[in-house]
Amino acid sequence: MYLLYLDDSGSAANANEDYLVLGGVAVYEAQANWFTQELDKLAETVDAANPHAVEFHASEIFSRRVEPWKHMTRPEAQGIILGVLDVLRRSYQSAAAFACAIHKPSYPNRDPVELAFEDLCSRFDMYLNRLRATGDRQRGILILDESAHETTLQRMAREFRTLGTRWGIIRNMAETPLFVNSGASRLVQLADHIAYAVFRRYNACDTKYLDVIASKFDSADGIIHGLAHKQVGNLECMCIACLSRRAAQGRGDLRTPPGISPQDESP
Repeated sequence: MYLLYLDDSGSAANANEDYLVLGGVAVYEAQANWFTQELDKLAETVDAANPHAVEFHASEIFSRRVEPWKHMTRPEAQGIILGVLDVLRRSYQSAAAFACAIHKPSYPNRDPVELAFEDLCSRFDMYLNRLRATGDRQRGILILDESAHETTLQRMAREFRTLGTRWGIIRNMAETPLFVNSGASRLVQLADHIAYAVFRRYNACDTKYLDVIASKFDSADGIIHGLAHKQVGNLECMCIACLSRRAAQGRGDLRTPPGISPQDESP
């Protein structure tokens, strides 16, 4: 079984933010314990007496407003975020990052969380289809942080398996999404950091965190499938997601309906 842990960064309701990101990491079930152990080791450097009480929440670490982060210097706090992301960077080759960045002003009448969820369900299903083509017939499960969107996302996931997404029927999910408390799951905390790294790239033009994990996003044939930048109007975007799609389109590897930008519509 492949487990895709997801969390979001940014707020759908915050008008001061242009982006909302849903992101995370797909790991084979037997690999999950390694990630937990490595993040527990990092937690011991923060609170050796009670490492399990340390929850890695990227925006809280970055802002340094609450314990145990409030007494850290900015470089120390940012070093913790980089340390969490480095666990993914040096992890299994098969561990794959996924994220979808929604430019909210481009979709004023759509819920950005729902847009991102549909996109990532399609990307994860495509990832599992590629594995199936190599003889790996594992299915997948989505695991998300508890949120107000739980009921909606579970309904959407059921519909994707019967009615399909814009890109087709989801065929490789073993169960409806599971929702867990992020404090109890180191991998959801890692998903939070992946989403935050992508959020900082698009909302603040800060590439420091995304650079650490850029090579871990699911990719094949020169296309970064695991990272999507959903926006309308900027056909010359220079982010790695848009660049890889334009390059593929130039080679004829990516088919997009006329008048539709590849970063907006292609899964």
